[in-house]
Amino acid sequence: MRDAPNTPDERADTQVAPWYEEAFRDDYRELYAHRNLEAAREETEWLARSILAPVSGPVLDDCCGFGRHSLALLERGVPVVGVDLSFDLLRASAELPRADELLRGRLGRADMRALPFASGTFGAVLNLFTSFGYLGDEDDARALAEMSRVLAPGGTLVMDLMNPAVVRAGLVPHSVEERAGHRLESRRSLHDGGRRVVKEVRITLPDGRERAWEESVRMYEPDELDAALGGASLAPLQRVGDFSGVPFRRGESGRQIVVARRAGA
Repeated sequence: MRDAPNTPDERADTQVAPWYEEAFRDDYRELYAHRNLEAAREETEWLARSILAPVSGPVLDDCCGFGRHSLALLERGVPVVGVDLSFDLLRASAELPRADELLRGRLGRADMRALPFASGTFGAVLNLFTSFGYLGDEDDARALAEMSRVLAPGGTLVMDLMNPAVVRAGLVPHSVEERAGHRLESRRSLHDGGRRVVKEVRITLPDGRERAWEESVRMYEPDELDAALGGASLAPLQRVGDFSGVPFRRGESGRQIVVARRAGA
């Protein structure tokens, strides 16, 4: 298998659109139906209680998808706005319960490398469910710098990423599943010395049509992520292993959830 392209320019030579545009289309929610509002309510309980409760100012849900975490937090009274690159997912937010009441005017389309907000706008920024590591190291740094820029001094960043050690240990090279009438075939491999996980995805739709893409996600070790945060004027405060807030364990934790603070008073 050839090495996966590591930058957006390289990927553009092999795909009509970057994989992160091809992957998150209308059928994403059908294929991953378990990533729903009920799950988001559970996932945001610890965030709202332990991390966001003392935050002053609005919260940005950066790469919000179809807004399930934004809605779950709005239900708790947290003032959230969300942005995402996928038109399809943003449109799907209208199907969420109470979307017209709670989400109206709160979600919009934006690239995480160029957020359409003034500096210092938000008391907190959330980047959930492995929405980082897609863009190549240089543009990943740009995206992180943008998250830092829109935070007020002393503001809080929460990033939810893969735990590289657990991903490498449990990688399933090939799988075939039937989901919502779709056949989902995935081939997974490690590249760049184990720092990048590549997944070749092929979906066969119920009417027989197919679409395919190749995902390529840079995994950040804890020390690498801490260094990247420091380069963006962010200081790591806490690292937990899942959305209940349990301590992070490199060889065991299913997730790597990092809380950091923007420099300043």
